[in-house]
Amino acid sequence: MEASKIKKGAGGRKGGGPKKKSVSRSVRSGLQFPVGRIARYLKNGRYAQRVGTGAPVYLAAVLEYLAAEVLELAGNAARDNKKKTIIPRHILLAVRNDEELGRLLGGVTFARGGVLPNINPVLLPKKPTAAEPKSPTKEGKTSKKA
Repeated sequence: MEASKIKKGAGGRKGGGPKKKSVSRSVRSGLQFPVGRIARYLKNGRYAQRVGTGAPVYLAAVLEYLAAEVLELAGNAARDNKKKTIIPRHILLAVRNDEELGRLLGGVTFARGGVLPNINPVLLPKKPTAAEPKSPTKEGKTSKKA
C-alpha cells in the first residue's frame, strides 16, 4: 500500500519531497560544449541503433579540444598580424601551418581565407656568388688585332 501513495512524477523521491536542482551533463563532465545536444544529434542522425551514455561526452570533449586548439593558433596568427579580431585568414594560416591540423583539414576550403604565402625557389632571382666577379675584366683577355 506504501507504493500507491507515491505521487506521479516524483522522479523516484518518496512523497515528492523537495526537488534537487538539475545539473547538466556538460557541467557534470566539466565541458563547455553541449553534451545533451550532441547526444540528440547522435540519436536523430541514426548513426547507430543505440547510443551509449559516454559517447556524446567523449565526442563533446574531442570537439572542444579541437576548437580550443584552432582558436589558440588563430589568436596567435591574429596577434602576429597586429589584429585583435580573428578573421578567416587567421584560421587558415593557423590550420595550414600546423602539421596535424593541416592533415586533418586537408580537403577543407576556408571561405575568405586566401592561400599560404609561397614562392617557388626556382622563380626567385639568382644571387651572385662572392667567388666570381660581377663583370669580366679586360686583363685576362688578349686581343689578336694585326
